[in-house]
Amino acid sequence: MTYQLDQNVSWFTNVPPEDLRRIGDALYRVHYLMAHLTDLDTLLERIMSEGKEVAQAEACSLMLYDPKSEELYFEVAMGETGDQQALKQQFRLKLSEGIAGAAARTRSSINVPDVERDPRFCPEPDNAIRFTTRSLVAVPLVDRDTLIGVIEVLNKRDGGAFSESDLHVMEIFSSVAATAIANARLIEENMRAERLAAIGEAVAGLSHYTKNLVNGLTTSVELMEQSLEQEQYDVLRRGWSILKRSTRKIAHVVEDMLAYSKPREPAFEPVRLESLMEDVMDTFWGLTNAKSIELRVDLEGVTAPVRCDQQALYRGLLNLVVNAADAVSKENGMVWLRAWTRPDGGTTLAVDDNGPGVPPELRHKVLEPFFSTKGSNGTGLGLAVTRKIVLEHGGKLAVETSAGGGARFRIELPPAETD
Repeated sequence: MTYQLDQNVSWFTNVPPEDLRRIGDALYRVHYLMAHLTDLDTLLERIMSEGKEVAQAEACSLMLYDPKSEELYFEVAMGETGDQQALKQQFRLKLSEGIAGAAARTRSSINVPDVERDPRFCPEPDNAIRFTTRSLVAVPLVDRDTLIGVIEVLNKRDGGAFSESDLHVMEIFSSVAATAIANARLIEENMRAERLAAIGEAVAGLSHYTKNLVNGLTTSVELMEQSLEQEQYDVLRRGWSILKRSTRKIAHVVEDMLAYSKPREPAFEPVRLESLMEDVMDTFWGLTNAKSIELRVDLEGVTAPVRCDQQALYRGLLNLVVNAADAVSKENGMVWLRAWTRPDGGTTLAVDDNGPGVPPELRHKVLEPFFSTKGSNGTGLGLAVTRKIVLEHGGKLAVETSAGGGARFRIELPPAETD
């Protein structure tokens, strides 16, 4: 951490040893806070509290600069009397107003022993919170030649004026605060850019996928209209089949979006896995046209019902099975849906396929939202939804290599809690 101080630091030689120790302790605490506190508001309040104590001031404030309006506004206000919150809500100062405005405008520190003798003093904030300022130090916050704001400490507790040492100490604290604010703003700006990029990527992926579904709907409608006009009922049945499959896919995507976007507390109940698997298989064949893909179910290792949210687990398993079907060959593709009860009483469910598998470098990414290896044929939501459902159940979802070299998605559900 670099403090932007004057080259002349001879003021240290005139500071009593106990004051130097107090200043050093305060700076150590501030340095610790900078490394451990991630909330900017709390960090600034703690920095100002330390500065107020080191300067032995009755009150302090931190004002930030709004470059659009060219005004200062109160971000932190601490004092022994008055409604400090009123300052944050009511007052904004032009750079031509007050001693704080002068410090910001000139970008230089100002030490005023008696504010009544200084024509720059602005009494309106004092009047609003019933506080009387006698003396003050105002120090600008500057980072890389950019004005960020102003720090003020008000009224030396012993009734005297602030010393030159007090001014230099507050310059150190202003440097720390300026660095904290600048870093926080940079992080926030980067996060905003990342969020916008992620949203753009998600919208693009969903748009391409839904466009394919809409094309399927349009084709089926045109096919059905033509078959009705020509009374070709065999063609009509084929168009109707395409229409049903497309509408089910649209409903599936919407349900995935809702499942991912909303936090949900699972409605636990004892569930027979045989019934759950039947629902998954029925929906699977309605969603896909992969009649040549073989789907096998193995529940021989299940010795007890699983305690879960049936509708949620159904959705999670359906996404895994559909994902596996998309990965395997349409000529000899095979998907296995297995489940067994573990010795600890928990349940393991696994979806295996004989496709190419998931490369190790992609196993973490495939569970992230909107990441898809299918191009415009996928939304990148299915696996993320399944992972969310499993986590809501207190379980784990792992991506592995199956015994046949394809992909295995394994769900570990915890044992049911007993009263």
